[in-house]
Amino acid sequence: MIVLTSALTVIAAILVATVFVRRRIVVVTVSGTSMTPTLQPGEKLLVRRCGITALKVGDIVVLEPPRVPVSHEVTVLSRLPTRTQWQVKRVAALPGDPIPPPAQEAAGTLRTVPGGTLIVLGDNNASNDSRLNGPYPADRILGIALRKLESRSCSGQDARW
Repeated sequence: MIVLTSALTVIAAILVATVFVRRRIVVVTVSGTSMTPTLQPGEKLLVRRCGITALKVGDIVVLEPPRVPVSHEVTVLSRLPTRTQWQVKRVAALPGDPIPPPAQEAAGTLRTVPGGTLIVLGDNNASNDSRLNGPYPADRILGIALRKLESRSCSGQDARW
């Protein structure tokens, strides 16, 4: 009976740990070229869920794109995906930081990043990011990319960050 109780305790602990990890860690697949050459389409990232307070300039983050402007909502709704399409970008500025030059036009009259927002840029200049959308709301952040997950390339080399 003691062995059965111990086995059930171990199984319960494993289940609780699995649930905890799945709520904190996510795997995302890169699609698109906004982060090339750092990240390539098809690469997988290990992402830890977090908020803006855990970020620093230079971090790679996964976040939802800005919401569709109300004036365009009616015409775009039929093309919206049924599940969240995440963006992978690099943090360029946090609340209180000066707006970086690439995002100044989209930020309008703002000179510093407002509280509760951040500036994100793709490593590729042809990126849908704060250059076009201005500051992103912090509540759209999924988390911070911890590392690329290893995958074998055709040459047999490991892909690493």
